[in-house]
Amino acid sequence: MAKAAAAPAVDSRREALRRRELRLKENARQAKRVRALVTPEGAALNLKIATASERAGAFLLDFTLQIILIIVSVFVIAWMFSSMGFRGWSVAGSLSAVVVFFLRNFYFIFFEIGRKAATPGKRALGLRVAARNGGRLTANAVLARNFMRELEVFLPLSLLLMTVEDEVSAWIRLLGIAWTAVFVLFPLFNRDKLRVGDLIAGTIVIHAPRTKLKKDITSAAPLSTAASFAFTPAELDAYGIHELHVLEDVLRQSTREIKARVAERIREKIGREKQTGEDDLAFLEAYYGALRSRLEQQMLFGERKEDKFDTGR
Repeated sequence: MAKAAAAPAVDSRREALRRRELRLKENARQAKRVRALVTPEGAALNLKIATASERAGAFLLDFTLQIILIIVSVFVIAWMFSSMGFRGWSVAGSLSAVVVFFLRNFYFIFFEIGRKAATPGKRALGLRVAARNGGRLTANAVLARNFMRELEVFLPLSLLLMTVEDEVSAWIRLLGIAWTAVFVLFPLFNRDKLRVGDLIAGTIVIHAPRTKLKKDITSAAPLSTAASFAFTPAELDAYGIHELHVLEDVLRQSTREIKARVAERIREKIGREKQTGEDDLAFLEAYYGALRSRLEQQMLFGERKEDKFDTGR
């Protein structure tokens, strides 16, 4: 009977250790994308760079939107001047050429030079452009990185679309294919996933997803009994960062019954008896606050406890 009862506990611990290993590997993978940028004021910013696939997806979204805007604009202009006969079509053609020129050349510049420093495609994927030196993104940098796109993308594309009429045209198309391959694959062969335009302009594309503030995890009106709890370092060292996040989710979203069960599990883990009249929610809030302070204090000294299985060895 004892062996049968111990088997589920062993399996549960083994599964927890497996999940911890996967979580640590993912954290290590994400850490490789973090770059430290120091602002002119001396503040260090840890920013996560965009992956090559994210950048490619953002460009495809923007390019598609660009084509849609061009088609809609030309159609509207043609409709507006269609009643003027031949002269109207001439005016419409000239005006359409001007609109297409500005949409093709200044679409990316218009959005990236703004306060958000991101095109609609980049914003959809949570990306923005930043200066690699940590300073302010200048208009010159935005112009440089986007005018280089003409050499990186649009000129090679025009060579690829040209009609092959003789051997010279075939060689020109082959040159266009090689040119395109070099510029398209360039971000894959540098650790910061930079385009040639980024190298010239001194810019980098970072991952900056939009965030929403969540409600405070503690009670709207602080519980008077929460301040009466005191925990020893040994009781707080029973858990780590992962359990802190789990407890935060419990306080945010779970029912009172689940909170009571979690409180009982914590008491059992730290060897603490429930006192008469003790409120489970107050206990959880007090333990959460104390655990968070303990973990933050340890990290100030370079000690990071990932979870309850992390013994620091």
